[in-house]
Amino acid sequence: MNDMPLDGIRVCDLTWIIAGPVCTRVLADFGAEVIRVEHEQALDSIRMGRPLVGETPTGNNSGFFNYISRNKKSIALNARHPDGHDVLRRLIAASDVVVENFSASVMDSWGLGYDQLREINPGIIYCSVSGFGHSGRDKEFTTWGPTAQALSGLTYMSGVPGMPSAGWGYSFMDHTAGYYAANAVMMALHHRNRTGEGQWIDMSQVEAGIVLTGPAVLDAQVNGTSWRADPGLPPGNHAWEPKVAPHNAYRAPGEDRWLAIAATNDAEWTALASIVEPHLESDPRFASNESRLEHELALDEAIGAWVAEHDAYDAMELLQGAGVPAGMCQTAGDRFERDPQLKSRDWWHVLPHPELGDCDYDGIVPKLSLAPGQMRKSSPTFGEDTADVMRDVVGMTDEEFFSLTELGVFM
Repeated sequence: MNDMPLDGIRVCDLTWIIAGPVCTRVLADFGAEVIRVEHEQALDSIRMGRPLVGETPTGNNSGFFNYISRNKKSIALNARHPDGHDVLRRLIAASDVVVENFSASVMDSWGLGYDQLREINPGIIYCSVSGFGHSGRDKEFTTWGPTAQALSGLTYMSGVPGMPSAGWGYSFMDHTAGYYAANAVMMALHHRNRTGEGQWIDMSQVEAGIVLTGPAVLDAQVNGTSWRADPGLPPGNHAWEPKVAPHNAYRAPGEDRWLAIAATNDAEWTALASIVEPHLESDPRFASNESRLEHELALDEAIGAWVAEHDAYDAMELLQGAGVPAGMCQTAGDRFERDPQLKSRDWWHVLPHPELGDCDYDGIVPKLSLAPGQMRKSSPTFGEDTADVMRDVVGMTDEEFFSLTELGVFM
């Protein structure tokens, strides 16, 4: 294997659910040795999450966990046992980075706040991912991705006209906070390389979400303009800035099939009208962008009627060929099976898993020309690396390992 950017970096991974594991997945993809510390009595719920292979969760047959935990190791350690707590401290002493996404007070309650971590390992980089961060009035509140989305303002900004805010049906901020955290860890590693100093990264999911609302906040402050085109109503798929019409997603034949179409200038509108219905170009209601905006609902109805009679892919290719911005709203299956761009980028890869069989994985972002990331292994089964990590990383003898296993330190 080629050298990777984070070869030689060891991460003590105390994360669970999504936000923290996304951070450590990025680090693992680029060569870090990521060691998940797990406990059978407090099993990460994502290990039990769907989709599953088979009907019953085993802790190892979750596609979701497999997706988010590739390239990592797993040790089964009862860190609340006094001897287990000592083992965890020894692992931290042998690590470069500790990542956790518990509520703000959890690590302190374990006696493993940043001050204690520095005593164990003066150069440690400690990354905390929480809803509000570890300071301020709200630090004790717990959040999930959808909660952070709402509190940051992102949920308010989404939805379709005439309906309440919708948010997303996915934990978008869990993933986004994880990406921010991975970036922060790499910056902290760069700083340590120059100065020898470790540091504490205090990552707030809500603040990461607020960053994404920047254009709306700035427009409101400078221009007094609401993100919502109509008072109290989200803009949906209509264009906000610049205001152009048509600009929407139109229902195509089939279950949950949609085609996004926009005309950002008169040339694109003329090309679109000639394909959809030639008389639209001569309709005075649609003679200019201003009049198209005024009659946007009627325009959407006409375009929607045309799209409803055509296969979305065929319509997309026809419009794109005429120079009209148009894109099929692809499902996950479309992206996997039909997307020529991803295929040309060698995006999908297969790795074997002992319970799931051969599994397809999405690619590694970003692509580095000289030191790319690598997919080395599928997700670990629960505790599969315990003995190896205790021997090779912690420096434990076989006798000590067996003795601690009998005491219930290892599961």
